[in-house]
Amino acid sequence: MLVPTNRMERGPNIVADRVRVVIAEDSVLLREGLTRLLTDRGHEVVAGVGDAEALIKSVRELADEGAPPDVVVADVRMPPTHTDEGVRAAVRLRRDHPGLGVLVLSQYVEEQYATELLAGNSRGVGYLLKDRVAEVREFVDAVVRVAQGGTALDPEVVAQLLGRSRKQDVLAGLTPREREVLGLMAEGRTNSAVARQLVVSDGAVEKHVSNIFLKLGLSPSDGDHRRVLAVLTYLNS
Repeated sequence: MLVPTNRMERGPNIVADRVRVVIAEDSVLLREGLTRLLTDRGHEVVAGVGDAEALIKSVRELADEGAPPDVVVADVRMPPTHTDEGVRAAVRLRRDHPGLGVLVLSQYVEEQYATELLAGNSRGVGYLLKDRVAEVREFVDAVVRVAQGGTALDPEVVAQLLGRSRKQDVLAGLTPREREVLGLMAEGRTNSAVARQLVVSDGAVEKHVSNIFLKLGLSPSDGDHRRVLAVLTYLNS
């Protein structure tokens, strides 16, 4: 499922997968802070903009030059109205540039925006609360994961969306433990990470994941996409 990116040798605390990032954030202080976080860990911030129109223009120009970014990090609310310009731009970019990872940041969990972003193409998407940026390692890991085609959903986003979804029939066949495993999968965790979180064996998690795929009607022919398809089935039900 993951697409390899360029590697570079850095210090022991630096992320090894080097990615090219465009940051869209109208707060200059936060934009510069995000830039510093990423560049200090060996990544390349190829553009920093303050509104959705500039974001779309920057990505288009970089793509036209044959040097597209790997991922966009964008605020949900941006000028001029500070409502949904950022997420609208993110949805448009996912449509116009299918290989581009998109990670949006929000002050609060906004279910409508989260589900709209997650709809359709299931690769390379993330939705994090801005408070998560303070957890530097987790934030940078999320940027890299989304750039590589994975998912990164904030635990609070997952909790709200899955809480709403529990009313739907699609969940009727899942056990409480399987729902818990699927919630952790939605955050972008690997089977090993889920096992550590739940303090169970990797084999136990693999069994739960297999049961989830079976109950949600995802066949082996869906390959690695089954993890994300399972999450989207859960969220969009």
